[in-house]
Order: sequence, then structure tokens, then C-alpha cells
Amino acid sequence: MKFTVTGSLGNISKPLTQLLIDKGHEVTVVSSDSQKAGKIEALGANPAIGSVEDVDFLARSFEGADGIYTMVPPNWNTSRYRQYIGGIGKVYLKAIQLSGIKKVVNLSSIGAHLPAGTGSIAGLHDVEDILNTLDGVAIRHLRAGLFFPNFFFDMVTIRNMGLMGNNYGSGSTLVMVHPRDIAGTACRELESLFTEKKHLYVVGEEGRIGSIVRVLGSAIGKPDLPWVQFSDEETLNGMIAGGMSKGIAEMYVEMGRAIGSGVLFEDFEAHKPRDFGPTKLSDFVSEFAAVYHSGK
Repeated sequence: MKFTVTGSLGNISKPLTQLLIDKGHEVTVVSSDSQKAGKIEALGANPAIGSVEDVDFLARSFEGADGIYTMVPPNWNTSRYRQYIGGIGKVYLKAIQLSGIKKVVNLSSIGAHLPAGTGSIAGLHDVEDILNTLDGVAIRHLRAGLFFPNFFFDMVTIRNMGLMGNNYGSGSTLVMVHPRDIAGTACRELESLFTEKKHLYVVGEEGRIGSIVRVLGSAIGKPDLPWVQFSDEETLNGMIAGGMSKGIAEMYVEMGRAIGSGVLFEDFEAHKPRDFGPTKLSDFVSEFAAVYHSGK
């Protein structure tokens, strides 16, 4: 079978591409970076170099595929992040219509059931709505949990301040997943025969942030690593001081409020899947410790 994978060689797209190739499929990988072409070819895939904001380019990249994997690449240069995400969704819509694609596996997020109040995730809610208007196209929206590797962003705070923190408390629940488990689910769905539009929750583990921090701290030799709940203003100012634009920092503060209130996970809790992904926090801690001790 033939598939097109967007997302270049990212944390999900690269293992997804490798899984599909290992199963004997022909894969085209969309990337905006021409320097990635050689690495894509080294995996055994065909590079398609261009922008996901270019409808005609995407339509050509999708044409003839038995299915496509779509995701919205990050853009840290925009102050209107939700509008950017929705705009990419509209480009995908037009490219799918032009190319005649009939099967889409789309990366969404836990919390995408909500139309507002979730930061950038609200943009993925928009993408789901946009793609769901396609007639005769089967779609799987993968509502993924928060990525385990996101904890790498806490390294600077741990090293400089000896703590972890955000604008939600240690009693808040996080629902997490490893990107390679998302890749596994995306591969399975692309190979499967489905005809309807549906969302799937893709998660590995859920737990209280206080317990999660103790596990991560113990893995790096800091079993008493504290979690500090900052105010929204402190969180915002800290992100801006770290080089983040105000617009994107405000988006993350809003997401943090949704985590703290529990509203981000309410639909997941009401429709919890029977099967969780294989990668747990206990598996991830070795990756976390390796990065921490590398000094990166």
C-alpha cells in the first residue's frame, strides 16, 4: 500500500514511517526542510519537500496514496497560534479534496472536545471540525495524551532552581503518552479498514503530578525534587523571560489552567479506552535521566 506521512522526521512521523516501511508499504514523507531529504531516503521513503501551507504541493504529495497521516507542525513565530492551526486544517481539507484521498489519520490531542479554554488544543478542535466536513472520507482523529518527552522542557528549571512547576498544583492529574506509541496506533489505523469519522484516545498512563515528579526526581538522584505551583502571572513572565513570545506563553498558561481544573481530561475520563499504550512512566524515566545527565 502507499501512504503519505506529514511531519517530516518528527517524534511521531519518523517511527511511523519506519513501521510502515518495515511492513512493506511505500511511504512518502512531507518535509519543509530540503536537508532532510537524504535522511528520509535512508529510511527507505520518498521525500516530498515543500510547505504544508501550499495546497497544490500537498495535493501532489497525497495523490495516489491509500491513506495519509496529517499533523500540524509547530510554528513559534506566530502570535495567532489557534488561527495558524486552523489555517493548516483548511489547507489539508483542500488538498484532500483535490487529491481524492479517502482515508485520513489525523493527530489531534486530548482536550480537543472543547472549543475554547485549552490554549493551542482549541486549534486542534478546529481541525477536527474542518476535516469532518469532508464527504466520503474516513477519518481517525488520534486524541493523544500529553507527551512524556515534554518533561525535557523542565530540565532548565531543575538545574537552575532545583524544582519543577507550573500554574497547576501537585494534585492535578496528567494523562500521558509516548510518541512512539502514537506512531504504533497511527500505523495500525492506516492499515485498517474503517469507513467512518471517529476519534480515538491514545494514552499510556495517567497519574498525579506530585507522584510523577517523585519518580522523575528519583531517576536523576533528586528524590525530594519539589513541585511548585506558580501563579498565572509568574508562569507567563517566566516563559517570556525564557524567550517565548507573549502570545504563545499565554496559550500555555491557558492550557495549564485547563489541566489544573481537570476540564482538559473530562471527556477522556468519560470515555476512557480499555487499552492503554505499552510505554509507561517507569519506561520513560531512563530517557529522562539520560537527557538530564547529558547536560543538554
